[in-house]
Amino acid sequence: MGDTILEGDRTLMEKAMALPGYKKVTPMVYAGIYCVDGDDFPQLRDSLEKLTLNDAALTYEPDQSSALGSGFRCGFLGLLHMDIVQERLEREYDLDLIMTAPSVSYEVLMKDGRAITISSPALMPDPSTIETISEPWIKMEVVCPKEVVGSIMKLAQQRRGVHKNLSYIDQDRVLLLFEIPLATVILDFYDVLKNVSSGYASMNYEWIGYRPENLVKLDMMIAGERVDGLSVMCHRTEAQNLGGRLAKKLKDVIPRAQFQIAIQAAIGGKIIARETISALRKDVTAKLYGGDVTRKNKLLKKQKAGKKRMKQVGSIELPQDAFQAILKKD
Repeated sequence: MGDTILEGDRTLMEKAMALPGYKKVTPMVYAGIYCVDGDDFPQLRDSLEKLTLNDAALTYEPDQSSALGSGFRCGFLGLLHMDIVQERLEREYDLDLIMTAPSVSYEVLMKDGRAITISSPALMPDPSTIETISEPWIKMEVVCPKEVVGSIMKLAQQRRGVHKNLSYIDQDRVLLLFEIPLATVILDFYDVLKNVSSGYASMNYEWIGYRPENLVKLDMMIAGERVDGLSVMCHRTEAQNLGGRLAKKLKDVIPRAQFQIAIQAAIGGKIIARETISALRKDVTAKLYGGDVTRKNKLLKKQKAGKKRMKQVGSIELPQDAFQAILKKD
């Protein structure tokens, strides 16, 4: 585990050095954890403190979101580690949580020469001050039956992977070597890999380093307001399709309100996709049984003014399904 245990007085313990060969674990996946009820924040903080006592790989720091309130930005070893931590917080400490979409850390080179590491798309600085954005890449080995090599190579190429080598382990099994961005692997790559290979493929990967790419921050706007927890980083060539898919998914999971709700995907100030959730309507002209058409128009005009007023003061409640929709790719 890397713990150095000493017995003796305090002066001896202060002079002692840790055993060599151990190093601090670097988180590979970052996600935000927020409470559905803001009053549970102190309990969430205490729960994370207790978890880190027996889980050295878990890191956390306070985070503030305009849409989700106070929470923590947590680092995990992978998606399985993230699921285990979430399950423990909900079961052992009886917390009702919102988990944002997982993301990886990015290195941002500023125009003034500074280099900063960003663990969340919400922390991305102004695009006009950025020189380059680098994302983490991994070297991935896939062992699979020879019949599914074509499907797995197609899957890797869809995730911007670069094929490096192919070798036969025996008559029926093949070892494939790829270099691929970590961000395209952490969500559902393993699940899709098992599907296309009927469960026979296995994978392993190791860290290579950061590489500069043409990346952009894709913001999701609900009723004109940016929701930090739904922001994602993606390659510029994928932004249009990804924005359209996410907008459609959010339209399916966000409940309808008394007023119209616009769901927009934006890069900076440019809207690249939009979906609209129609308002719940009441037939205000049902009580009319004839007469002049101006009576009907008057009622509809009155309803329209009420909808406009409601839109200005109405608030939208985002369910947990909205954040899970980001995790589930097509």
